[in-house]
Amino acid sequence: MADSGLSARTVVVTGAGSGIGRAAALRFAQEGAKVLVADLNAEGAKETVAEIEKAGGTAVAVVGDLSLPEVVTEVVSTAVDTLGGLDVLVNNAGIMDRMSAAADIDDAEWERVLRINLTAPFQLTRAALPHMLKAGKGAIVFTASEASLRGSAAGTAYTVSKHGIAGLTKSLAVMYRDQGIRTNAIAPGGTATAIKVDAQADAHGPAVIGSYAKNIGRPAKPEEQAAAIVFLASDAASNINGVILPVDNGWSAV
Repeated sequence: MADSGLSARTVVVTGAGSGIGRAAALRFAQEGAKVLVADLNAEGAKETVAEIEKAGGTAVAVVGDLSLPEVVTEVVSTAVDTLGGLDVLVNNAGIMDRMSAAADIDDAEWERVLRINLTAPFQLTRAALPHMLKAGKGAIVFTASEASLRGSAAGTAYTVSKHGIAGLTKSLAVMYRDQGIRTNAIAPGGTATAIKVDAQADAHGPAVIGSYAKNIGRPAKPEEQAAAIVFLASDAASNINGVILPVDNGWSAV
């Protein structure tokens, strides 16, 4: 098996207080990476850091809303000043919508989902890029979604946000491949996490989406998604760039 090359590298993982993000942070630490755990939930972030440190790894937490510029700045400066650099950025944090169809979305739902799922990871990526460009190398991994591949996996706002992540992934891959930076994304299908959907079952969007739920198959464990994230960030994936990798038990093949 190829060496992951992650030992002693600094990795930022957003949404690392639980679910896929926590599983990825733990997996990176197992590979010898120093991990910055970013999350809105202070307790979850501290628990992830404590678990990494208990196993002999190195981690720090930054708690805050990544849609705020000052939190983005803190994440990047802490990675660089405290952990010694910024080699890998995992843009994992995100929220679900209410499965709303376009005619039923209010501005608040639309703006919140797009701000957290698309604008915030873009802004963090933009802040991280100068450090990767200076180093002449780096890896960026996004958590996209099955909803970035099709229109039947979520509501309109979430689907649009994750299609945006797919486009951002491909744009970054093209723009910066000659500067040694690779950008990829995983597209999770159903995954057993704590994320909740506040949807009214009798609304048009949830009623339509529900008819496709039979195609999901076995939900993934967070660790299965994390394994794909770590692979894409590792040297084992050194010639993989611009990929949206379904990790969905074949849902995208149905």
